Amino acid sequence: MLGAGWAAPLPAFVAIVLTLIAALIVALLWTRDLDLVTDAVRRVAAEATGAASYARPALASLGELRREVERLSRRVAGHTARVEQLQRADAAIVERLPDPLIVLGPDRSVRRANAAARSAFGSDIGAVLRHPGLRGAIDRAFASGNVQSAELILPVPMSREVQAAVVPMDPPLADGGLAVVVLSDRTRERAIERMRADFVANASHELRTPLASLIGFVETLRGPAADDPPAQQRFLAIMAEQGARMNRLIDDLLSLSRIELTEHQPPAERVDLAALLPRLVAGYEPRLAEHAARLDLQIAGELPTVLADPDQIAQVLQNLLDNAVKYGRADGTVGLSAQPAPVGGAWPTRPGVVLTVADQGAGIAREHLPRLTERFYRVDKGRSREVGGTGLGLAIVKHIVNRHRGQLLIESEEGVGTTVSVWLPANLARDAGLGREADQGEVREHRG
Repeated sequence: MLGAGWAAPLPAFVAIVLTLIAALIVALLWTRDLDLVTDAVRRVAAEATGAASYARPALASLGELRREVERLSRRVAGHTARVEQLQRADAAIVERLPDPLIVLGPDRSVRRANAAARSAFGSDIGAVLRHPGLRGAIDRAFASGNVQSAELILPVPMSREVQAAVVPMDPPLADGGLAVVVLSDRTRERAIERMRADFVANASHELRTPLASLIGFVETLRGPAADDPPAQQRFLAIMAEQGARMNRLIDDLLSLSRIELTEHQPPAERVDLAALLPRLVAGYEPRLAEHAARLDLQIAGELPTVLADPDQIAQVLQNLLDNAVKYGRADGTVGLSAQPAPVGGAWPTRPGVVLTVADQGAGIAREHLPRLTERFYRVDKGRSREVGGTGLGLAIVKHIVNRHRGQLLIESEEGVGTTVSVWLPANLARDAGLGREADQGEVREHRG
């Protein structure tokens, strides 16, 4: 009777146990599938890719949800890929723009700068942004939300005129940038404007005397000297000399104008001065023989290379040698040397090379030294014209030295001679920015 009493509820008990087990299994599968779907949704929210690798839920009720999550994941992955492509295109466009461009964050710090900005200003971009004119434009742009502009003059290492535009970004850029600063170098355009005015003024002033001479001699040849062959030969020789002088003057004016147009752009060609100087001296031998002068060339061993324009360096040395020969002693010695620059003293502390040209002439009085590099400045106007000088040689030298971010030093002692030294920076890795000594391009004087 007892066994029969237990037999009756046993199937029900087994059914209950099986139901509980099935419910537990379903609960476990449901929890697992929810975890899988939750992980899939989390990855979609995080813009992760690879939805096809998700595990398949065991319960059919969650299968459709899984498929929707996979479709959503693929859609998000495609959107993310397009956004990344656009960001790469944006970065490439900004990086390759020819004008310097700087992106500023909400705190006005530099988020990024393109290649043109890094090349133009190097590590001194912060110094440029602290320029009072540009800083004021940035403040106005952040406050008003409108584009602001400013005209800047950056004094070192070479005076440059820059047009700055500050463009607020709303909405912000992908990297959080709230403003874009575009710096357009207007130095060349301004130099062209000044060049036109200066060329007309200088040419009209300097050409007046030789033109007056030519006109006078032409009138004489057509009049009183019409039947005087000796006078004709004498006047024609003077006319040829005046014509050559005008030709030299125009050549020097054009050369100076071309140099000024590129003065703000430092050269980037590596030049071996130890190889350049002997070639220059060899080509200068006829000029030395004409004046019965001798040239003493000294080149130090282990001379570092420089970043320079070889044609312009040759022009510097040509002008300095011309001055040394023209104003030196007729049968004297002209010294030309190239030495590594001594550390400290008259020169910058960074490595460099010093080119020196020395003559044994009458020397130059102290009061003339600061003005020697001015256009058309002559210590002795009569002698300068007599030897064929245009008054532009040292002005050309100064502007070339400025372009090379170098220094020019003129030393002279009356009765002893004049020494002109040019310091050029050695070819070492460095930033091409504003961080240069403020005295670059300076002309200094010293009297022994």
